Amino acid sequence: MADDTELLAEIEALAERLGAARESVARRIIGQDKVVELALAALLCGGHGLLVGLPGLAKTRLVDTLSTVMGLSSHRIQFTPDLMPADIIGSEVLESDDSGARSFRFIEGPIFCQLLMADEINRASPRTQSALLQAMQEKEVTVAGHEHALARPFHVLATQNPIEQEGTYPLPEAQLDRFLLQIDVDYPDRDTEREILLATTGVTDAQSEQVFTAEALMAAQQVIRRMPVGAAVVEAILDIVRACRPEAPEAPARVRKAVAWGPGPRAAQAMMLGVRARALLGGRLVPTAEDAAAMARPVMIHRMALGFAARAEGEDLGAVIDSVTAATTGIEAAA
Repeated sequence: MADDTELLAEIEALAERLGAARESVARRIIGQDKVVELALAALLCGGHGLLVGLPGLAKTRLVDTLSTVMGLSSHRIQFTPDLMPADIIGSEVLESDDSGARSFRFIEGPIFCQLLMADEINRASPRTQSALLQAMQEKEVTVAGHEHALARPFHVLATQNPIEQEGTYPLPEAQLDRFLLQIDVDYPDRDTEREILLATTGVTDAQSEQVFTAEALMAAQQVIRRMPVGAAVVEAILDIVRACRPEAPEAPARVRKAVAWGPGPRAAQAMMLGVRARALLGGRLVPTAEDAAAMARPVMIHRMALGFAARAEGEDLGAVIDSVTAATTGIEAAA
């Protein structure tokens, strides 16, 4: 009983602190509440986020603001077609000392930070993109047979232009699966855009304040994993994920026809963490089935693919996920 009381107090304190963090982020990021919520959820879950949207929608500004608010050291890499893996993870150089003896010294690349912004990640070649795989999964890199641990915590928030744009490469499926969430960034509505104009074209620019430290964020990640999740929510997560696999008995006809391959167990793990983070960000102590419905699309859309015929017919993958969510939970995905 004492442990439950202590956990409840930690959850309540964390929820209050997260409210302050959201307010601080909102000073610089106007009208993108859902985007901010999902980005914070990715950090709270100890994962990585993929921000997808056209240039000029404040994706870079969001990552910069989050590094300040969460108290994380950050680096930014602008991905370009000529970027090489060593430009990201670092390389060994041969040096000579005063006696003439020569030895190799490892020079760390920009990946050695707590929050890495991979800007326009799909403009680099697949070879360079794959340099992030080990870092994102194992939190270390290997150079010349030697392992180098990354900072703790370590998160990647990558921005991606829509693949229809000129000069982009599709990300490898294995790398996409390492992103906890895909965060779609859309155009603001008229009122929000007016507010952005007035707030960002004056003499001064709004500033955010630090709310968390790296240590506090890691402590929050442990609290997230200790939050209780009811059996009904666990079953809702399994129902959604399994129904999105075209070969599964639970898959509806639309999924069987349209989807080439579905999400693996990592999607269910991501949803299990994501519903907890969403509940906390909403000031609630226990996640609900509505949280599972809301997290379904961000968790799974980059872990699935439409078949050729479905793409030719104009099928929309997000709509497929939304239909599965509504059918399995009885809750509209926008809840």
